[in-house]
Amino acid sequence: MATIYDVAQAAGVSPKTVSRVMNGDAPVSRRTRAAVEAASVELDYVPSNAARMMRSKPSGLIGLITGALSQKIEPMEPTGLPDLYIVQGIQQVMADSGKTLMIADTGGDSDRVPKLVRTFLQHRVEALIYVADYHKEVNLDTSRAACPVLLVNCFDNAGTPAIVPDDEACQCELVTGLIQAGHRRIAFLTLDPNMVAARKRSRGYRRALENAGIPFDPDLERVSRENLDDDDGELLRNGLDAMLALEDPPTVMCCGNDEMALRAYGLIRSRGLRIPEDISVAGFDNYRAIAETLYPPLTTVELPYLAMGRHAAQRTLAMIDGHDPGTEGPEIIAGPVFWRSSVTALETVT
Repeated sequence: MATIYDVAQAAGVSPKTVSRVMNGDAPVSRRTRAAVEAASVELDYVPSNAARMMRSKPSGLIGLITGALSQKIEPMEPTGLPDLYIVQGIQQVMADSGKTLMIADTGGDSDRVPKLVRTFLQHRVEALIYVADYHKEVNLDTSRAACPVLLVNCFDNAGTPAIVPDDEACQCELVTGLIQAGHRRIAFLTLDPNMVAARKRSRGYRRALENAGIPFDPDLERVSRENLDDDDGELLRNGLDAMLALEDPPTVMCCGNDEMALRAYGLIRSRGLRIPEDISVAGFDNYRAIAETLYPPLTTVELPYLAMGRHAAQRTLAMIDGHDPGTEGPEIIAGPVFWRSSVTALETVT
């Protein structure tokens, strides 16, 4: 473990100057402070007084790293706030437990994570939680953390404990319900297949078809949004038109998320079709600002962000107490389907 003398040597200052920077009890120049902080991060230095305190009385503090606070959200932009909902779930449980949640925002820069980890360690946090903005694989340097670490809405290849949404099971349950409502020609307008969630939802879609003995038709599954910033809608228009032009067109459109479903409503109606009389539509997310205000209200799957947050907090507390049973791979949590009037039943399956 690095010492104050190692930091002083790397920064080209005296140990006393390092102490001043760490304790903030005397003025130092901006350049000197930057040099000391850079050396501390590079050497993974934790001040000795903090290290001693970490071995003594628990602090009651939990460190949480997220990008939720710095997100730029336009008032009319139809997007959800998954990481913010997760943080709210964590806070609810932590408040009841008597722990204090300390939140740091990455500002959208994952390279800040090691420095934030180090800052939290200086404050003697009992555990660290990292919350991602969407389901993805991450590569974060938390290996030096002298406390339990939990990833939420993301996972890594180092085996760090993680909690993620069960996208595959959610999509499978939705499509299974559509099949039970009599639908056989079920289209799937998907998100970018480079996204973890999109690949898992595609597997859920195909699994539901296979379970029902319905052959997979590649003409009914099309990528309709390449990335989260794709706003021109050309892929969606082309995909929807291609499916509607099929000799045996779909009776229901499953959309990659609720925002896509919102756009699909307009495109379908502009082609002279009614929802759900001529074609049904389903979404994914249960973003209520969309799902409950569309006409007809949108059938969709709820991603269990609040539940994930609460479970993350409960698991963190168990990890602190040494009672976490652990899981092989990320722990997955599914959410329910909200059946609304954008889907109509056809012939009942017998």
